Amino acid sequence: MKVFEINVVYDVGSTGRIAAQLKHGVEADGGECIAAYGRGLSKEENTYHIGSTADVYYHVAMTRITDRAGLYSSAATQKLCKKITEFAPDVIHLHNLHGYYLNVELLFEFLKSYGKPVIWTLHDCWAFTGHCAYFTDAHCEQWRSHCQKCPLKSRYPASWMADNCRDNFERKKNAFCSLPKLTIVTPSQWLADLVRQSFLSDYPIKVVYNGIDTGQFRYTPSDFRKTIGAEGKMLLLGVSGVWDRRKGLDDFMELSEELDERYQIVLVGLNKRQLRGLPNRMIGLGHTDSVKQLAQIYSAADYYLNLSREETFGLTVAEAIACNTLPIVYEGTACAEVVRQSAGKVIPREKAALVEAVSSRRSNEPAESIQESAQIFSNERFLKEMLEIYREAGS
Repeated sequence: MKVFEINVVYDVGSTGRIAAQLKHGVEADGGECIAAYGRGLSKEENTYHIGSTADVYYHVAMTRITDRAGLYSSAATQKLCKKITEFAPDVIHLHNLHGYYLNVELLFEFLKSYGKPVIWTLHDCWAFTGHCAYFTDAHCEQWRSHCQKCPLKSRYPASWMADNCRDNFERKKNAFCSLPKLTIVTPSQWLADLVRQSFLSDYPIKVVYNGIDTGQFRYTPSDFRKTIGAEGKMLLLGVSGVWDRRKGLDDFMELSEELDERYQIVLVGLNKRQLRGLPNRMIGLGHTDSVKQLAQIYSAADYYLNLSREETFGLTVAEAIACNTLPIVYEGTACAEVVRQSAGKVIPREKAALVEAVSSRRSNEPAESIQESAQIFSNERFLKEMLEIYREAGS
């Protein structure tokens, strides 16, 4: 089995780690895999960097002006198509095609002519909207029929001038619905239900929960509490690669004002500006790619809080559970689905409900019982299901 993967990043961030897991899984199974990516730099064998940094900057600049994300980078996409042809894969696996590195129309024209099965894992909603990657917080329903005027034009992939969501919607629909052999994979039933209401609804949709390395993400004692001066306090943790209102940063700020000195909120993944502006009553840490360090931080917390308003899976929720830390999440995102499949609390998006949830002392559940519930999100299960999809598509 020969598989060619395409994603915006490789082995960094949530989708990049997923792409790397799949590549290594295919190789361990005796197959061949090339992972192509558009941002960052990988020195790993059988990876392919799409385009250049200059091309990405140009794509970003044009998107800011024209609102046509995914319709530049033509030369880089043509070279990518040539690379695919040379490798001659049995299956092509797409991940995030947005990120200012591909021309999606050229790519799908090629995929249609190439004729091999395509698997497309959707990590967000960008594939079936005229602009945005998420729309629930804006209460926008245009994607169900036809995007007309985007209320999220200034959000990623941001446009400072034009609003071309109507044309983008039509062009995406024409391109993405042109493949005869396409299977869509989503990391949650929550996202699958949305896809079934979109213009991609005619394609088969399979739900495969993302995988985490439960050998590394496990209860890991450390002196983290002592290091940050939080011994004897109720430690409330939040982790994100990017912090903004959508990820619940405002809610953490408001929560900190409601709690006294018995509580300590710790946020991981803040940028330098956010670290400088963090209130004294909160502790902020920068981004880390160290799984060991993350496992120690997760394990030290009493509760893990994912206060995101829009989430298609919630990988950090599964990671926290694997480290014996119960999550508290809002109703209305896929995080609730993760919790109901394993362990934790699901609450309404209300300040009073949040304060009550964190104020209740956690019961003394055996660590093994909580960690065991995370096995449904293990790498082994994830790879087994994805390899079965590859074989079924390629047969």
